[in-house]
Amino acid sequence: MISKSSKKAPISEKRRHERILQKLRELYPEAECALCFTNSFELLVATILSAQSTDKTVNQITPALFKKYPTAAAMAEANIAELEELIRPGGFFHNKAKNLKACAAAVANEHHGEVPRTMAELIALPGVGRKTANVVLGNAFGINAGVVVDTHIQRLSQRLGFTQEQNPEKIERDLMNIVPQEEWTIFAHRMIQHGRQICQARKPKCNECLLAPECPSRQI
Repeated sequence: MISKSSKKAPISEKRRHERILQKLRELYPEAECALCFTNSFELLVATILSAQSTDKTVNQITPALFKKYPTAAAMAEANIAELEELIRPGGFFHNKAKNLKACAAAVANEHHGEVPRTMAELIALPGVGRKTANVVLGNAFGINAGVVVDTHIQRLSQRLGFTQEQNPEKIERDLMNIVPQEEWTIFAHRMIQHGRQICQARKPKCNECLLAPECPSRQI
């Protein structure tokens, strides 16, 4: 379990953080989850599939997947070879298929087919860690239990000086100390959108970045 520590940033740094958060609010007021889903089970599956893949690829896979396996009970009974073939384009399909089938079985048998709504129950499911649990809780249920830390958020958090940590759980703890809890979910979407559009991994567009005046890593 991650809890917010009592460590506080200096006042000047706290104000810099607040200016960055406000600019993100202005730049991406309607930021939202890029994965397509109609219910919590679909989001759970899509998020598991998104590991080391792209949301675009996952969104291409899931329509046929959910047509064949619309419920946790149906996916729990899936033929593993058929399941692998459906998710093959997303990569790592052997492990993902095994995790999806086991996760679906746990949801069907232990939770009466309903995706659980607590962090503890979610991370007990096969193939589910804090990142996936935070995505599901925040976007399917509107519960801000933590901050999603994916590759975009890790990169931007380090570049913007929100954290010096490398471990995702430690990065999450630092972000939970900076970002108001009611914004934890949408903050992640804003960071991901900025990472995709501007603060890219190999060649950040610092000359176009409106966060650059507050960014210690700017290259302009």
